[in-house]
Amino acid sequence: MDEDPLLMTPGPTAVPAAVRDRMAEPAPNPDVEPEFVEFYRDLTDKLAAVYGDDDLAILGGEGILGLEAAVASLVEDGDRALCISNGLYGDGFADFVEDYGGEAVTCRAPSTGGIDVDAVAEELEDGEFDVATMVHCETPTGTLNDLDPVLDLLDDHDVLSVVDAVSSLGGTPVPTGEIDVCIGASQKCFSAPPGLAVLSISDAAWEKIEATEVRSYYADLTPWRTAADEEWFPYTMPVNNLQALDAAVDLLLEEGVDAVFERHDAAAELCRERGREIGLELYSDADVASPTVTAFRVEGRAQELQQRLREEEGVVLATGLGDLEDDVLRVGHMGHNAREDRVERTMDAIDRVL
Repeated sequence: MDEDPLLMTPGPTAVPAAVRDRMAEPAPNPDVEPEFVEFYRDLTDKLAAVYGDDDLAILGGEGILGLEAAVASLVEDGDRALCISNGLYGDGFADFVEDYGGEAVTCRAPSTGGIDVDAVAEELEDGEFDVATMVHCETPTGTLNDLDPVLDLLDDHDVLSVVDAVSSLGGTPVPTGEIDVCIGASQKCFSAPPGLAVLSISDAAWEKIEATEVRSYYADLTPWRTAADEEWFPYTMPVNNLQALDAAVDLLLEEGVDAVFERHDAAAELCRERGREIGLELYSDADVASPTVTAFRVEGRAQELQQRLREEEGVVLATGLGDLEDDVLRVGHMGHNAREDRVERTMDAIDRVL
């Protein structure tokens, strides 16, 4: 093959050259040089334009750290959490809740559709909860959940909301203004290297965090409320990763947030149109299919197809996870890869292999 391998996975995504170059630049010492604090503040200001929220913390760790930190900082012994789930990552929140001494009540819906809003309403009427967790884009199944009706219910019942938007933030609108803790990550729609989790945190969430006896040091969000103002961070920050994220956010803002969303929509539509032409079926219902990742049903063939696409076509895709490992083939059209020429090359390759 005379073309470079094409990484079309739903994270980590391909990293543009400008981002790689910025990561390799000399960096200030984040522990002793004041230039770092100014850089960190400037980066959070830029991220605020993507988030639509200006109270942000950037943690030195992959996106899962953000999920754990949200739970670790909001849940203690005796707290009850409603874990709203229609997939693997929604279920995973319940594990974190129990790890930190809370009682997890999981409200499940089928993985092919969206969140069951009626079931959520029933759970909220039947019991009291301190926190509710949910996932915006369930990456393993390519499902995008409509969060608005659920967030309205949680607001009515004074329940704090924690949302995993790792695979959607920066690729499609996220109602961050209605979310108490909204979690993103560098390696998905931002197309920066793995290693950073970005969280927006509401005033109500901060109040709960500061009243919680947190059972972790690294996952404790408490210091982040004043870190930039006090010029003290709880651990040495991964400054080269932050520089890469800064460059990635510059690219996103230069293109324009709305234009980026439109590009993701166009890439997703093309992927699914080509899939229909090839004879592939979506795993999730079409009305909840995510703009950032498409999951195709390929019963019992996903790992074989993944290997052949990589070896014969130079295209790297992801399979499903857990029970769907060999039944779902996933195309990640997110971030830098949400481009029609890349989708065309990917779908041509799938067509030839099939």
